[in-house]
Amino acid sequence: MNATDDILRAACQAVGLDHRGAEIIRSSENTLYRLQGGIVARVTRHGQLPAAEKEVRVSRWLASLGVPVVEALPDLKQPVAVDGRAVTFWRELPAHRYSTLGELATVLRRLHRLPAPDFDLPPIAPFVRQRERITEATALEPHDRRWLLDHLTDLEARFADLPAGLPWCAVHGDAWAGNVVVADHEPILLDLERFALGPPEWDLTSIAVDYTTFGDMTAEQWAQFSASYGYDVTTWDGFQILRDARELRKVTFAIQIAADRPDVTAQARYRLRCIQGKQGPRPWGWVGVP
Repeated sequence: MNATDDILRAACQAVGLDHRGAEIIRSSENTLYRLQGGIVARVTRHGQLPAAEKEVRVSRWLASLGVPVVEALPDLKQPVAVDGRAVTFWRELPAHRYSTLGELATVLRRLHRLPAPDFDLPPIAPFVRQRERITEATALEPHDRRWLLDHLTDLEARFADLPAGLPWCAVHGDAWAGNVVVADHEPILLDLERFALGPPEWDLTSIAVDYTTFGDMTAEQWAQFSASYGYDVTTWDGFQILRDARELRKVTFAIQIAADRPDVTAQARYRLRCIQGKQGPRPWGWVGVP
C-alpha cells in the first residue's frame, strides 16, 4: 500500500464512500482511482487544495449552463483535505473517444463565449511551475539551466506586454483533443486543473503548436480548425509570445519526465536544442512524451 492509498481511504471515510477494491487508473503528478458505483477519486500532489476547489466549482458552473463536463459528484462537500493533499470525487465517464479537431474547435468557441462565472477565476498562469522544473531538473547541464532560466525571464517580460487580442474570458488552460472527449455523440470537457481567466488565444495556441512546432497537423487541417472556431490565432501579433511559452512548457515537461525515463532523454535534449535555435526552422517534428 502506498501513501496515496492511505489518503484515499481517509478521504472516503470522511464523506462516507467505500474505498474497498479501489483500482489505480493512472498515477503521475496526480493519482486517479476507480471506486465502486462508477466513481473516480482524484488525489492531488501536495499544496493543490485551491486548484481542487476551483475544479469542483468550475465543473458545477459549466453544468449549470448546460455545458457537458466531467461531473463532480453532487451532494458531497469536496474537496477533502488529507495531509496537505486534496481528494475530489467524480462520475466515471462512459465509453468515449478523443474529439476531432472540428469538435474541439466547437467546444472552445462555446466555452470562450460563456458569461463570466459568479465566482473569481484566477488569472492565467502560463509559467506556473516552470522555474521549479528547471531548477530541480537533474538531466540539465549548468549552462542549459542558465539558458532556460534566462529564457523564462524573457518570456515573462514579453507576456506582461502581450498585444491586445480577443476579449479575456474563461479559458481551459490545457486545451487539446484528449481533454475534450466524445461519448454518445456528445463532446465532454475534462481536466479543469488549469481553468482560468485569460486570453482565448492561450487555448488556441495550445492547438496551434501541433501545427507550427510538432508538425502533427497539415496546413489544411489547421485551416479547417481555424474556420470552425472562427479565428486563426497564428495571424495575431501576440502569437509568437504564447507559442514560445507553450514550447517552453513542452520542453520542461520532457526534461522532468527524462529524470525517470531514460528513453525520453533524447527527445528532451532535442526539444531544448530546437528552442535554442540549433535545429533550424519549425516545424521540428517533436514526438509525444507519454
